[in-house]
Amino acid sequence: MPDNNRPAVPKRIASAVINSLKGGVVPRIGLPYITVGREVEIDALLHDVDIIADGGASFRFIVGKYGSGKSFLLQTIRAHVMDRGFVVVDADLSPERRLQGTKGQGLATYKELIRNMSTKTRPDGGALTLILDRWISSVQSETAADTGLATDSTEFSKAVEKKIYEVISALNEMVHGFDFAKLLTIYYRSYAAGDDESKAKVVKWFRGEYNTKTEAKNDLGVNIIITDDDWYEYIKLFAAFLTRAGYGGLLVLIDELVNIYKIPNAITRQYNYEKILTMYNDTLQGKAKHLGIIMGGTPQCIEDTRRGVYSYEALRSRLAEGRFGREGVKDMLAPVIHLTPLTYEEMLVLTEKLADIHAGLFGYERVITQEDMVAFIKLEFGRIGAGSHITPREVIRDFIELLDIVYQNPHINISEFIMSENMPSSTSRESTEDEFAEFEI
Repeated sequence: MPDNNRPAVPKRIASAVINSLKGGVVPRIGLPYITVGREVEIDALLHDVDIIADGGASFRFIVGKYGSGKSFLLQTIRAHVMDRGFVVVDADLSPERRLQGTKGQGLATYKELIRNMSTKTRPDGGALTLILDRWISSVQSETAADTGLATDSTEFSKAVEKKIYEVISALNEMVHGFDFAKLLTIYYRSYAAGDDESKAKVVKWFRGEYNTKTEAKNDLGVNIIITDDDWYEYIKLFAAFLTRAGYGGLLVLIDELVNIYKIPNAITRQYNYEKILTMYNDTLQGKAKHLGIIMGGTPQCIEDTRRGVYSYEALRSRLAEGRFGREGVKDMLAPVIHLTPLTYEEMLVLTEKLADIHAGLFGYERVITQEDMVAFIKLEFGRIGAGSHITPREVIRDFIELLDIVYQNPHINISEFIMSENMPSSTSRESTEDEFAEFEI
């Protein structure tokens, strides 16, 4: 029977959750309704968030097999920190998006990050203009409250500009900070004058969309553009600016590190790993402030000493486990967090949540029982090699398919249907008998 104590999931969110999971991708919304396990990992990452809010910085790798829950954990943290007033930027690496490149691949990653800039009020990205406008509006409100001046007076405009200058003057000492501050000033003056065209040009510059310095000079009077080589410096500038604009800090999420591992040219790979080293050193040495970076990858793309992150000795010596690291003992303070598989009990809790959401979405009384779900999980994990190869993504996808079939064919006897489909061999069942001995309802 459904758990009536669980909050009803709005159909818009339920639809996004079910359709995303069925398609093998992580939903952007509704994660709290399906979060199971990972409490230790989430607590460790939220501890980093406290450090970032206090002016520090952090760097973590989330390591797990395809479908093991890396992206799910990243999206869960993303939702948590936005609720705490942080700005989040995220990007998946690809052949066209790297950390360093000679043909715009590094800049392409920067563009993707800024395009996906999100806040609690704009969780789906595209929040840059909103952030800038909100900042100016808040400065104007503070100035009006502090001075009592008429908002249409010259004195008021000067007072606002003084406060704006106080915020951006602290950026001048950072690399490229002078030009960054100058562009913020241009944006404010355009905002005050109602000049949307100039505002759009500044936003275009911040997004890394100017191709030549000449074009930027003609449009904005700045003789600099964001490039493959220096885009990370602007991420640090954004982190510094955002905290002065009233946000808790900036969290950068970069997934699919395997795309660096796949780069055929060894020198190009090394340049990308060198960029990771720069970011890692900056965060640990205090050169970056109010900035958190989390990167996700597979064990192979991290630990392979021939092509992976560990092929760059300066990173391997910093990241590799020490002599006391071992199976089953987690060091959540280490820079690399290895995801362990969800337990059978956690998978049962997750299938119950999904069954309730599915029933709510399609408007029927849940008929699949806990016994049925236990049988389903035993079937999934009873496959040959499931212990080391099956992932939550596969189990979830199979379970949603089962729910869909049962919903569309109400005459089916669920217990018989589960046991009749893809019945594992007797050898496979016997090999997992001991593992499931304790897993009973």
